[in-house]
This record gives sequence, C-alpha cells and structure tokens, in this order.
Amino acid sequence: MTDAVLNAPAARRLRLSTGDLVPILTVLLVIMAIWYVAAIRMNATWERDQAARAGVELTLPDLVSRTLSQDRPILPTPHQVAQGLWEGVTGQPVTSRRSLVWHGWVTLSATLAGFAIGTGAGILLAVGIVHSRSMDQSVMPWAVASQTVPILAIAPMVIVVLASTGITGLLPKAVIAAWLSFFPVLVGMVKGLRTPDAMQLDQLRSWSAGRAQIFWHLRLPSSLPYLFASLKVAIAAALVGTIVAELPSGATAGLGARLLSGSYYGQTVQIWSALFAAAILAGVLVALVGLIERATLSRMGLTR
Repeated sequence: MTDAVLNAPAARRLRLSTGDLVPILTVLLVIMAIWYVAAIRMNATWERDQAARAGVELTLPDLVSRTLSQDRPILPTPHQVAQGLWEGVTGQPVTSRRSLVWHGWVTLSATLAGFAIGTGAGILLAVGIVHSRSMDQSVMPWAVASQTVPILAIAPMVIVVLASTGITGLLPKAVIAAWLSFFPVLVGMVKGLRTPDAMQLDQLRSWSAGRAQIFWHLRLPSSLPYLFASLKVAIAAALVGTIVAELPSGATAGLGARLLSGSYYGQTVQIWSALFAAAILAGVLVALVGLIERATLSRMGLTR
C-alpha cells in the first residue's frame, strides 16, 4: 500500500509526459505534411519547364518524385535538410571547413563571449539603476532606445569601426552579441531586484542591515528566478547577434558564413542545414541555462 502511494506521483508524471507527446507529435506531423506539399508545389515549376523543353510529358508520380530529389530546390524537403545536416555533422572531419561542427564552434565561441559581456553589463547596470534614482532616469531610457535600432544597421558599422582600429575576429562579433543580450538581462534583473516589498526591506533595516547586506541577503536571491528567465532569452539573442555579425563581415567561418556562402551559390540545402544547426545550438544553450537554473534554485530552496 505504501509503495503504491509513493509510486503514484511518478506514475502520474509518466502519464502526463506521455499525454504531452501526442499533441506535440501531431503538430510535428502536420508541419511536415505542409512542408512536403509546399516543396512539391514550389519545385514543380522547374520540373515542368525542363520537361517541356525536352518534349517529355510528366505523370504526377514522376513530378512528385523529381520535386522531392532536386539538387538545388527552391524549398528543400525535410529529408533533404536532415541529410544535409547529418552529412555536415558526421560526414566531415570536425576540423574541416565543410563541417557544421567546426562552423558551429566558431559561432558558439563568439556567442558565449558576447553573452558573458552582455550579462555582466546588464547585471551591473541593473544594480546601479535599482540603487540610484539618477541612473534609473538617465540610463534606462538609453537602454530602451538602444534596442529600437535594427541590429542589421548596427552590425556593419561596428565591424567596420573595429576593423579600422585593427580589431577583427571574435571580438567584433561578441560586441554585436552583447548588444542584443544585455537588454533582457537588464530588464529582468531590475524587475527581480525590485521584487522585495517595503515590509521586507524595513525588517532588514530594523536589524541595522546596510545596502550591501540587503543586496546579498534579500535582493539578489529574490532576483534569481527573473535573472535565469532573462538569461534564456539573452543566450538565444546572443546567438542571433553573432550570426548577424558574420553576414556583413565577409566571414569565412561560422554558421552565418555558411548561410552566406549557400545563398551565393544557390545551395538551398546548405542554407537550411545551417539554419537548423543554429536552431539546435540555440535549443541546447537554452536547455543548459535551464539546467543551471534548476540546480541553483533547488540548492537555494526556491523550487519544490
């Protein structure tokens, strides 16, 4: 009886997770079906034109078969993208410039550098804004305004200016990544640091706690859930910033460079493979932040 009671929550969680898979798989199958239909329709024009020039009349099965196996389709099919992704990851040595692992590492290194810079800047600015009214009124509006300028307009200017001073390579891309990632951290930390109410603050002041003690023992622990939520957004934004920074710089390495070279030579499968590689990388990074969040909050007793 006791074992049954103890195992009930585990069984309930298993049923919930199994039940959650059904709608996820259903949506995935619908997307795949729509994708295949769209690929057939968009790629069929080329096949009809080629058949007309050759004086050949295509049957529907032949048309479908050809549209799903074109070398340079307008819209690659899911299995072509999966094959290109698999070959890019496992079909090349990781040191090869044709390897998605190598390009992914180049993008990842700049992403992590920019994420670290942006996170540090966001946290420091948030602490200053919370503790200084003048900073709140002066810095916060500029931080908001900085995000209204399209990153595609900023990236070329930053890269050109830094290149003119002899700074190239990882740092310019990290600066663009930091530009996009600092704002979510800033907003999340400001919200989190202001979470303690007046009663909690007054209680610590009645115990003669100074600003530093209030920060470390009340404000910072209260801000951690908000911080980790913003870090998940920031790490994905940093990846986007890095890829955008690779596009105008004429880079030959990185997922952005892979996208650019694919567009130059009409290699749509290469473009989509790089896109999915970037999406997978973003998902892994967000998941890692989530694991760190769970471990940290659990250790602090902030989660059940």
